[in-house]
Amino acid sequence: MDKTNARKLVITIDGPAGAGKSTVARIAADKLGLPYLDTGAIYRAVTWRLIQDGTAPDETEKITAALQNISVSLSGGRVLVNGRDVTAEIRRPAIDAAVSSFSALRPVRDALIGFQRGQASEGLVADGRDMGTVVFPDADLKIFLTADAEERARRRYKERVERGENADFDEILKYVNERDLYDMNREIAPLRPALGCVILDSTKMTIEEVTDVIVSLARELGAGKEI
Repeated sequence: MDKTNARKLVITIDGPAGAGKSTVARIAADKLGLPYLDTGAIYRAVTWRLIQDGTAPDETEKITAALQNISVSLSGGRVLVNGRDVTAEIRRPAIDAAVSSFSALRPVRDALIGFQRGQASEGLVADGRDMGTVVFPDADLKIFLTADAEERARRRYKERVERGENADFDEILKYVNERDLYDMNREIAPLRPALGCVILDSTKMTIEEVTDVIVSLARELGAGKEI
């Protein structure tokens, strides 16, 4: 396959916490020869910086000012904030607990939506919670990836154990359920399937199976083929 001749498709993968969006999006992007946009990492990076500054989610004016001095870049799987590598730090439980509160704020979303759209000139695969509904509503292919809460908690638990972190399954399951409730009911960009999306329930599917479905759908649209 000549990836240089692939159509520059914009593919979005939305879904709840722990559905496997990032893993699937990263693999699919590689197979299709498209850039991968890890929007979750971007929001986590901003959250990390705001916490470092001692900023609370209800300090709107302080957040708006702080956003002017936050620079996030993604390179080779690493996440940099103002030049500092925070790849590991943004995956810690403290960020898990805070990211939904900060990412739901209008100043934060408004500041990042232009940045995200600006990455699409060469096509991309983007995962998040409002990629297909808000950021890229005209995407060529929109996926809503989900799984039952216990399966998503199990995946999060496994990830933390593999990173050598302390993990409590019951606490993670509680977080997943609370995050679902918050994301689906937040005022700005609530989590919901985008119009015209393909809904995939990955509860009983492997990463490879989910990825194969998405890659197949993309190739039907011309991705990865000469045009």
